[in-house]
Amino acid sequence: MATELSSNWKKLQAKIKAESASKPAVKRKADDSALGHREGLKKKQKHQHDQKAKPTKSPTSAPKPPSKPPNSKDKPLMGNTQSSKIDPVPPKHGVAPSLALWAADNDISPESIAEAYGLGLHSSSLLSKDNAARPNEGLAPNLELGKYLGIDCEMVGVGEGGHDDALARVSVVDFHGRQVYDSYVKPRERVVDWRTHVSGVAPKHMAKARTFDEVQGQIAELMKGRIIVGHDVKHDLRVLELDRPSKMIRDTAKFSGFRKFGHGPKPALRVLARELLGVEIQTGQHSSIEDARVAMLLFRKHKPAFDMEHANRYPDEKPKKAKGKKTKKR
Repeated sequence: MATELSSNWKKLQAKIKAESASKPAVKRKADDSALGHREGLKKKQKHQHDQKAKPTKSPTSAPKPPSKPPNSKDKPLMGNTQSSKIDPVPPKHGVAPSLALWAADNDISPESIAEAYGLGLHSSSLLSKDNAARPNEGLAPNLELGKYLGIDCEMVGVGEGGHDDALARVSVVDFHGRQVYDSYVKPRERVVDWRTHVSGVAPKHMAKARTFDEVQGQIAELMKGRIIVGHDVKHDLRVLELDRPSKMIRDTAKFSGFRKFGHGPKPALRVLARELLGVEIQTGQHSSIEDARVAMLLFRKHKPAFDMEHANRYPDEKPKKAKGKKTKKR
């Protein structure tokens, strides 16, 4: 190895001498042999590169003006090696602990805080791969639920020709898109068409699926006193065999602000996701967790308009006037 290195060293020295003979003399530093062959080789190669990059001076050529005039503002302050320009600090996500405590003391929900500050409204926060679904988990542990729940169901075909719908999977998320519930469901009738290419449900999922009665009871308990958000929610409630007052539903398929995106009575969820959120969904097998999150995100981004339309559609009952003596018309 030493013999080979010595041979390469001699060739490199000869090459440097030949090139330096055709160029003006350049003052060289002391010999680097004391640093050893390897360190000296690196310095010689760097020196050779610098010599090639450095243009030779000509007596007739005028000095090149500096590309940028000196500016005292560009110099760092004494004792500070950083730039004097201060970069803006990106806003932190979430709310301060003091604000959270104040909200709790004043009976203000975390959902209201999130709505006021626009937290979690970016599609990446709800639909990120880091927020992956946990299929068939059942009830998620340690989740404190608020006022709103997003829901979506997947169906399989039963009955003659497989044209009737039967519940095969149900997913629920909270206001922030976090998974609250997910379960495969054993249909009570013989499945004629699994619709796997759309539903994503296959016979293998039935091995650990829960019974319809168990799932129905858990979903009914979750829905108590809460507003349900989804796309074509009535269809999901029908296969769950659950009732819900219309004033307790926020349906992205029926919201008037989204009608312009539909080519029929209602817009498709995938179209709303693409046009309003800039994300692609349902490109293959559907995910009920993903669809529930998209519906919730659409609702959150347009919540003031949803609230206004809901207030106009379901006005609160006006208080009855106090009874008094009737006055005769004159």
